Amino acid sequence: MPALLPYQDPARPIDERVEDLLSRMTVEDKAGLMFHTMLMIPPDGEFSLDVGFMGMKPTLGELLEKRLTHFNLVGSAPAQQTAAFLNQLQGLAAETRLGIPITMSSDPRHTPKEGMGAMMSTPGFSQWPETTGLAAIGDPELVQEFADIARQEYLAVGLRAALHPMVDLATEPRWGRINGTFGEDSALTARMTAAYIRGFQGDELGPQSVACTTKHFPGGGAQKDGSDPHFSYGAEQAYPGGNFDYHLPPFVAAIEAGTAIMMPYYAKPMGTEYEEVGFAFNKGIITGLLRERMGFDGVVCTDWGVLTDDEIMGTSFPARAWGVEELTVPERIVKALEAGVDQFGGEACPEILVELLRAGEVSEERIDVSVRRLLRDKFRLGLFESRTVDAAAAANIVGSPAFRAAGDLAQRRSMVLLKNDGQLPLRGRPRLYIENIDADAAAQYGDVVESPEAADFAILRLQTPFEPRSNFFLEQFFHQGDLDFKEPELSRLLDIMARAPTIVDIYLERAAVIPEIAEAAVGLLGNFSASDAAVLDVIFGRFSPSAKLPFELPRSMDAVRAQRSDMPSDSQDPLFEYGHGLSY
Repeated sequence: MPALLPYQDPARPIDERVEDLLSRMTVEDKAGLMFHTMLMIPPDGEFSLDVGFMGMKPTLGELLEKRLTHFNLVGSAPAQQTAAFLNQLQGLAAETRLGIPITMSSDPRHTPKEGMGAMMSTPGFSQWPETTGLAAIGDPELVQEFADIARQEYLAVGLRAALHPMVDLATEPRWGRINGTFGEDSALTARMTAAYIRGFQGDELGPQSVACTTKHFPGGGAQKDGSDPHFSYGAEQAYPGGNFDYHLPPFVAAIEAGTAIMMPYYAKPMGTEYEEVGFAFNKGIITGLLRERMGFDGVVCTDWGVLTDDEIMGTSFPARAWGVEELTVPERIVKALEAGVDQFGGEACPEILVELLRAGEVSEERIDVSVRRLLRDKFRLGLFESRTVDAAAAANIVGSPAFRAAGDLAQRRSMVLLKNDGQLPLRGRPRLYIENIDADAAAQYGDVVESPEAADFAILRLQTPFEPRSNFFLEQFFHQGDLDFKEPELSRLLDIMARAPTIVDIYLERAAVIPEIAEAAVGLLGNFSASDAAVLDVIFGRFSPSAKLPFELPRSMDAVRAQRSDMPSDSQDPLFEYGHGLSY
């Protein structure tokens, strides 16, 4: 048996292994390491080198030829098939000249909601409330328990990096990504962030860890008018309250907890001391603030698609290169590297970086700084020693009864009782008129009837309103704009509520503006992604609510428009204040 090369020897210190491997890498190897793009798994888990993300080029085979070793898994397949799929990919990587293992990453997979570029609904995994729901519970120990369970499920299928936690603050209620946050309070978010990272990574990054990507530095919640910077109309981040520093403590907590990776957002800061360019290109933000002032020496990976334009399903989707749109792709790479970036997310053009290296536009010494960080994490994760998993065992670990029970309990604990006129909890087997509830689930609690007039109670499950945008399919995943119910839907709902005592449960993916509904309902609850059974258990008193609002609910859209995007609890005379929540 041939002797181990120094970088293959687990007995050697990681720094020695990194330097040995680095010395054996070509510029093509190094450049490939610095790109992290999407890989889609089909529902049946069938492996193919000839298919690319959403059927587009480049194919997986071509990506491997480009020496990429970081992939963001998109799509869902059963646990055993997912593990087998990733094992095949790792087998191909093991056969390359240096045998550098693949680091597989994923967006969140533990809630029922689907959001392209934000979260991935994966039915086989245990199902939990969104992070806003964990914040509503307010228990860091539960957050750590969730993260530890999610870690075990990720590890079982071969996922070794989490593209989360998302620790932006929900200070602009119209922003379309609030349901991925821990709410509007900076101190609470900091506590939750630390617990989350401990659950995924442990006390330090090691072979049983999933590496966390904390995002979106330096805080993405202060979007002007709540518009998301995935799109050009949301490019600006505003601080009319001068409250930039309020958004930083969660990132400080993440660094103290040892987060492996930081991801800056797309937006450009307006009216601050920093250059008005996207955070991925912003040297004052990445090097000055994150590296020098805050002491972070881990990997900085950009958010997806800051370099190249895409065409997705026949629609042009420009690079999110806000503030540097006039730069060419090579010039954007140079500016991002000068800013302090180590890796380009959602991109697969290492050949351009190779050309820059050979032309002397970028030094190999600069590239080596980033490659060391990226290799260090692969070694710390133990990927060189254990790159594949037991696919058969994955089916028993993922979504185990104990994990599912923990998630189901958390869903119930996360429900916020906003109003109770004394009718809740419901008793006996009342006649129920229902909307947006599975009839079989409701039949476990009462007799389902066809009209409000025939009912003892109506139970309506609603979701926070948004402005439909259909210019581009990706926009459909980002619920943005106004938060109030419009006509004729508002009158329709109020008519039902006038015909039967009505309990309303609303999914608070953002801060709904519902004064008329709150007034007319005899009971009002807020959920943060919960099953019908979880909601009905609370309504019927099988579980007593105790959670508190993680962000305030404004009284009107005028109040929303008047508040400052960087300030928490800033709307005038809110309908329900931050921290509101009743119990039985």
